Amino acid sequence: MSEPLRFYETIVKPEWIDEYGHMNVAHYITVCDQATWAFWRHVNDGRELDERDGHEYVILESHVHYVNEVGLAAPVHVTTQLLAADEKRFVLFHRLWNSEDGALSATNEVKGLGFDLRRRRIESFIPQVQARINAVLQAHRSLPVPEEAGQGIALKKR
Repeated sequence: MSEPLRFYETIVKPEWIDEYGHMNVAHYITVCDQATWAFWRHVNDGRELDERDGHEYVILESHVHYVNEVGLAAPVHVTTQLLAADEKRFVLFHRLWNSEDGALSATNEVKGLGFDLRRRRIESFIPQVQARINAVLQAHRSLPVPEEAGQGIALKKR
């Protein structure tokens, strides 16, 4: 069976800590956003922004489940699973892990859309990117869909 991708790890920085002594909610998204960028570099075969001729992505939706606190200087890493994709869109499911104790700290599901920065409009992925997205999607088809995927916000306990 294929494994989720693991492209991003870091330590929790002092400026990410809130008045309660743990990583502020905004920075769970900061960390997962870096994992999205790492995925994008991967499907662009490592080409950086200045080499991509304006063929980029934008995030349309993001949903976070906060599971466990993360404290100052904790080492964390993100695993990324590609749940779905077509010619213009992708859905990634990130899991943020505490690297010290292996505890799941949060999940973040994002929907991205191909975007032309020069024309400022939606576009299909360029062929090379589409091929790499398709390869990751094929590899991840055998992974179970996370139970948190596709959930919105509700008052009832899940």
